[in-house]
Amino acid sequence: MPPAGSFDSLASILGGMARRLGLESKLAEFRLRQRWDEIVGPQVAAHTRPDQIRFKKLHLLVRNSVWLHQLTFLKPDLLAKVNTTVGGEAVTDIVLRIGDFGPEDQKSRCSTSDPQPQTSDLELRTAIEQEASAHAEAVKDPELRAQLATVMAQALSPPEKPRPPRRSTL
Repeated sequence: MPPAGSFDSLASILGGMARRLGLESKLAEFRLRQRWDEIVGPQVAAHTRPDQIRFKKLHLLVRNSVWLHQLTFLKPDLLAKVNTTVGGEAVTDIVLRIGDFGPEDQKSRCSTSDPQPQTSDLELRTAIEQEASAHAEAVKDPELRAQLATVMAQALSPPEKPRPPRRSTL
């Protein structure tokens, strides 16, 4: 029997469950897609898109050969930024390839002189909840599945902006 007070944290339990269910790379992909602009900056983000993580390699779609060539020199910096965001050594290499972004990505990616379209908080929260629920479907127990989806959605959500302190009217 383990000694009293040696409970595992919820984060370690969920981390182990995500590993067993094979969700780690999918959650990392989701985090990268959600925060790509802030990770690499608007200039690079306008010409790239994270595709998938397979065998610890991030497959990155690049708009054209000029950007592909430029990004080969930026790989070490990109790798460091990506691993800082996803945590640990989730990605060991970046594979660059020219790819078509599709119509939804072309609409959402504007040139750097155009203002970036803003996603409402409700739309973002809904997308995160749907993604978390999809990843938790493998859990058979409905109550545990709902709790896992809630915790994953909270972990994937951007931190709330601090509210300014209210001033006293006295």
